Amino acid sequence: MLSKEKGLAKTNSEELLLNKSIIGDEGLEREESMAGKERLMVIRQTVQTHKKASVGELSKICRVTEETIRRDLDKLEADGVVTRVHGGAIWNEGVQKEGIHFYRRLSKHLKEKQEIARKAARLFEGKNTILADSSTTVVEALKLLPQSPDVTVVTNSTEALREFQQAAFNIISTGGEFNKKSLSLQGQLAKSNITKYNVSLALISCKGLSLEKGVLDSNESEAEIKKAMLAQAEEVALLVDYSKFDQSAFVNLIDLENVNYIITDKRPSDEWIDYCLEHDIELIY
Repeated sequence: MLSKEKGLAKTNSEELLLNKSIIGDEGLEREESMAGKERLMVIRQTVQTHKKASVGELSKICRVTEETIRRDLDKLEADGVVTRVHGGAIWNEGVQKEGIHFYRRLSKHLKEKQEIARKAARLFEGKNTILADSSTTVVEALKLLPQSPDVTVVTNSTEALREFQQAAFNIISTGGEFNKKSLSLQGQLAKSNITKYNVSLALISCKGLSLEKGVLDSNESEAEIKKAMLAQAEEVALLVDYSKFDQSAFVNLIDLENVNYIITDKRPSDEWIDYCLEHDIELIY
């Protein structure tokens, strides 16, 4: 596989040099653009196959400078595909594809999500107003809310509206544009309505947690809703399974310093435990 791609890169380079005088600068730019897309594909496949790759190795395979490879890896990291490490990159095993339907996401790691929900239930004491995002883990947590008319939940999850239509607690919809796959409400109307409410607790999930970059998500429309929720809450609780730690994603949601609780299903690394202690984040696992 690697030798085939290496030969392909060599052929492209030779053809580019032979045709440079004929195609001119404009044609050359088109060729380089095509090579760039091809190169990203080769880099992605290489890192995925070997789980990691160094800048030097990728430079030799693609026959480009190491600086070019670093820029390519930055692009792939922004897409949440790889995580940059010293000298190269590693494949994000926990990366989640966008567009997966809510019920398919719900079935993945369901036991872990239910375990996280049970641990999150301790936070509900004394919290009568809650903002909840549309994530599958948060919906599981809402199932353990006290059945009391004194409790009010504001959410953009249409699944939550269906699930809790007979619940004793109050539930308010953000309104907005309906996303059929995520079963969520999005857009400017949803964001505007969220700003009307001030709540005790925001229950949020995410696609990645990074000590350097903070809390991250991959869907920009959904991320905008979560940001609006975070701004209206006195306290923020992140509900994340162990696979989200040390993972990158496309959009920055919030700095870790602004998180009050991280609830997960397994003990994270010592580095995460030390960080949470240092920054007064209650880590529940």
